[in-house]
Amino acid sequence: MFSAGCKNNDVPDAYGNFTATEILISSESAGKIISKNTDEGVTLQESDIAYVIDTIQNKLKVDEWIARRKSILAKGTGFTAQISVLNEQKKSLENDLNRFSKMFLEGASTQKQIDDLNSQLDVLNKQIEQVKTNYISVDADAAATSASIAQIRDMIKRAVVKSPVKGTVLETYAELGETVAIGKPLFKIADLDEMLLKAYFSGKQLPLLKMGNKVNVLLDDGKGGIRTMVGTIDWISPEAEFTPKIIQTREERLNLVYAVKIRVKNDGSIKINMPGEVKLIGSDK
Repeated sequence: MFSAGCKNNDVPDAYGNFTATEILISSESAGKIISKNTDEGVTLQESDIAYVIDTIQNKLKVDEWIARRKSILAKGTGFTAQISVLNEQKKSLENDLNRFSKMFLEGASTQKQIDDLNSQLDVLNKQIEQVKTNYISVDADAAATSASIAQIRDMIKRAVVKSPVKGTVLETYAELGETVAIGKPLFKIADLDEMLLKAYFSGKQLPLLKMGNKVNVLLDDGKGGIRTMVGTIDWISPEAEFTPKIIQTREERLNLVYAVKIRVKNDGSIKINMPGEVKLIGSDK
């Protein structure tokens, strides 16, 4: 640790290492990478396109399903026309039935004529119900094809891999021309504008720590000296843990410590895993 350069009254209250929230972006589509627009160290804005995966097969599937849906909808149009014709026939039969019923009361028609008309009307109603059932089936098929089209179009959309956040690309795992499967890691990104110093404090220091409090963060200036930055306590662990081996503490016999995350604005000089030290503002050592 670089705290050896500190004066005795400036001995840090805690030690730790800088981290950042790293996001691993994996492929949500299978196929060949036809475009790679990023590399390690590149800064991406939110929604910037990092990779594009070939979607030609999915586009062909969309065209196929669209053709199927058109055929299904054409059948539906035919059924609608049939229902319209049958309803006209039903209306005509009902008119005939009403007319023959009046004639029967006057003795001008027979019961058999009326029975025959009722029989024809029953058959026609069954035909209408059958066509309606067929139409419902066609409507369900059309809805299923629409769902399939939407699903494939979503897969095409997912083939364009965008950065979910503004950040710096830490690593890339796939190259142009490589064929990837769903779930294949493509790149890792992190927002390095703000870094988190994960430092460890003793139980005795815990009452001095509060969320949102400002603290001094000590860094190596690269010239053998120490520089100070202001950080904000962002998280305090509710549970104690054994002192990590990589951390040196001021109390040699201390076994249990509390992890604390301190958010620090990065001027570009702070790197992941860089060591840092914390001095509580107003503490007298």
